[in-house]
Amino acid sequence: MTDFDHAAIDELLHSRMRLAIIAFLAGAETADFSAVREAIKTTDGNASMHLRKLEDAGCIAAKKRFVARKPQTRYTLTENGRNALLDYVAHLERLLPPGKVSDGQAANGRQR
Repeated sequence: MTDFDHAAIDELLHSRMRLAIIAFLAGAETADFSAVREAIKTTDGNASMHLRKLEDAGCIAAKKRFVARKPQTRYTLTENGRNALLDYVAHLERLLPPGKVSDGQAANGRQR
């Protein structure tokens, strides 16, 4: 096995919350703060902290506006974020032993 480099896993995306945010936005295209927070099932403060880290890294973009005089922040996945997610998944796949996991089955033999 020559490509087993677990140290190269993207630490930014390896956080469960940040990975959930990136995955959610990959499917949602754009979402406001409340939708993201509800999707990842966390508190306002926790969601805010992880969203800020992803925004600072250029993985997501935030657009602030007012709706009925209330502030609203909408988030979108950037091209950089999409590429980071694809690279993360590809790297995890390279860590798996070749031929040991077939399409549609998890490593424990259960259907995905």
